[in-house]
Amino acid sequence: MNALLRILAWLLAVALVASPVVAVLNGWVGAERWSLSRLRVTGQFERVQAEPLRAALAPYARAGYFAVRLDDAQRAVERLPWVETAVVRKQWPDVLEVQVVEHRPFARWGADRLLSERGRLFPLPADLAEARLPQLGGPDARTAEVVELYNETRALFAPLGYGVATLGMDARGSWSLVLDNGTEVVIGRDDARARLARFVRVLPQLLAQQARPLQRADLRYTNGFTLAWGQPRQSSSSPSPQVPAGAARPHAAQASST
Repeated sequence: MNALLRILAWLLAVALVASPVVAVLNGWVGAERWSLSRLRVTGQFERVQAEPLRAALAPYARAGYFAVRLDDAQRAVERLPWVETAVVRKQWPDVLEVQVVEHRPFARWGADRLLSERGRLFPLPADLAEARLPQLGGPDARTAEVVELYNETRALFAPLGYGVATLGMDARGSWSLVLDNGTEVVIGRDDARARLARFVRVLPQLLAQQARPLQRADLRYTNGFTLAWGQPRQSSSSPSPQVPAGAARPHAAQASST
């Protein structure tokens, strides 16, 4: 019996010591005494607004220094528009510190999202609906692969004076792109880089032999390309012929890659 009483007394003593600690850690008491009254924000901001940031952190700051849930506060900040990543810390005695990294738009992704410079997808904001950005697309899990080929393709065409306006991969893994002059290039699934390099190597010769603009190039051939040409360019001094709507059709020609 005496042993049982000693155990009960010991448990009661532990509870009396631990209860205030538990209460403080859970914010039940002491939140006013150890309040987080100052907010320190670091980062380079263009679009993240101060007021929504304060509002997101306020419920967590009110819990006090010892009870604040930093992981929950971090997730609350990362749910704000334009926030890509956030790190929330506390600094004795009363500072809640948050470091924010904004999304930096790199390209459009599909119809209603943007891809950041760090490879994160986020909703397309209304104020960027008309922004001049490259259009990329493909399975969400393959964003890095799409960006890699886009950068390589842009470097290939730049010496010829062309930019890459659109690059995409469809559900079957087939690639296609559109240059900034409107030329569509169908690349296919296999050996995309080799096909593009071969095409770029002979493109100046192909264009020099034609007075017509190149509308479409299909690279899905082992030893050549299928090319579709538009109507001849008209000089400014010559009157434009009247062509009935729908009468003009591109001419397809086989061009050797050797």
